[in-house]
Amino acid sequence: MFSERDAMTGGRKLTETTISGFGWTSLAVGARALLQVIAIIFLARLLAPEQFGLFAAAMVVGGFCAIISELGVSPAIVQRPALEPRHIRTGFTLSVAMGLVVGLVAYLLADAIARFFQMPELAGVVRIMALGFPLRGIATVAEALALRTFRFRWLALIEAGAFGIGFIVVAPILTLMDFGVYALVGAYLTQNIVRTLILLVGQPHENRLMLETRAVGELLYFGTGFTIAKFCNYVASQADNMVVGRWLGPVALGLYGHAYQLMAAPAILVGQALDRVLFPTMASVQSQPERLARAYRGGIFACATVMLPAGVVIAILAPEIVHILLGPNWASAAVPLRFLALGMLFRTSSKISDSIVRATGAVYARAWRQGVFAMAVFVGALSGQQWGLIGVAIGVLCALALNFLMMAQLSLRLSAMSWRTFGQAHLPGALLALILGGSSFTIATGLRGTGAGSVPVVGGTVLVAALLVPLLIWMRPQLFLGPDRERLLLALANVGPMRMRRGIALLQRRVS
Repeated sequence: MFSERDAMTGGRKLTETTISGFGWTSLAVGARALLQVIAIIFLARLLAPEQFGLFAAAMVVGGFCAIISELGVSPAIVQRPALEPRHIRTGFTLSVAMGLVVGLVAYLLADAIARFFQMPELAGVVRIMALGFPLRGIATVAEALALRTFRFRWLALIEAGAFGIGFIVVAPILTLMDFGVYALVGAYLTQNIVRTLILLVGQPHENRLMLETRAVGELLYFGTGFTIAKFCNYVASQADNMVVGRWLGPVALGLYGHAYQLMAAPAILVGQALDRVLFPTMASVQSQPERLARAYRGGIFACATVMLPAGVVIAILAPEIVHILLGPNWASAAVPLRFLALGMLFRTSSKISDSIVRATGAVYARAWRQGVFAMAVFVGALSGQQWGLIGVAIGVLCALALNFLMMAQLSLRLSAMSWRTFGQAHLPGALLALILGGSSFTIATGLRGTGAGSVPVVGGTVLVAALLVPLLIWMRPQLFLGPDRERLLLALANVGPMRMRRGIALLQRRVS
């Protein structure tokens, strides 16, 4: 029976591990985003837009196949309170088998997929990409065990490194050799090969094939509920695009898609990092309600403190952000971005709620809520499209708010936390949003009045906001550092760099 995790769940140790893991995971997600930008800048000058379109269509198929092939085995292994060798062997067998089956089905259906997308060249791309599904299946259990034992730093380096080798090294070389879209496919396969090899070597486990009936039932009971919820969430992420494309046309879809991406980028950075760290952390204390509630409260506090002010500032600076990142031809994307930015907290906080729900095994309660969420996105977008992109953005914002409340209600029930405590965890973020929103609006309006360009408006506003945050924390640490401030500062003092530790020591004196 695996007990490595149990040795790491002491209060201070777990807090330090969580903070360190969040830091490393955030760096990895940020590094990968930066590498993606670098790859796009370079490859966009070597490949035609239609080649990127072929790869994007293949990745849509790949995303759907990944949901089916995983069968929730990885999170089931992370979540299990007592993990035995039979679970490891059965999980490995299921993952390998499903990877092979899904890869074979994708290979055989490649022509039908190409006809559906009306892209004849897509068939060859899908067939080669199908080779990657068995690779991911082979590494599924190793990754789950690494998460279970809190190897966040190692996993973060693998994710960023494998992507860099694939898309920064291999893709340009293959592109210069005139492989066209297959340069991107080769980069994708290289990324998966590197990732799989490192995971298998660095996280060895029992890999003899076995299908024990009881272990299959225990893993798939959780895994099936997880897969249903993930599928519904995937539908929710595409429903608004489908409505905009069908009823408002390709130009509107391009504007809306870019606006949504600008909103989602920071939300994904924070949400993915928190979720990847909090899920195994919460799973390790799922039988200890007090510690589970504290972990959840800390997660929503961190989320609200970052995303509420960020959403307000992005909404204020939306025209300039669009102009800088997308160019003057995309100015119409600023209005939907303003409304969508206000939903950044809802999108990110739902990820935190997902963590506690999966950690406690309540996957079917999560699944039907994600089904309602998918329906709400579709209805909201469809109802709003008669008022254009503004109406769609407002409809999606309402759906995000509904999902936020549904998942919060479930999380509070599982953690035995009150709505009052939930609200108090959001108070520091709300106050920061109010203060930074007021100052940002004043500064941005003033700079616009002087005729300043987009870069000075954004730069000046963000600079003042960045100076205000540490000042406010220094003036009122009891308020802005949340209810677990002493534990938070102690953990930061133990895991942070030396220069940070000096400042934390001063804050500790003020708090005490």
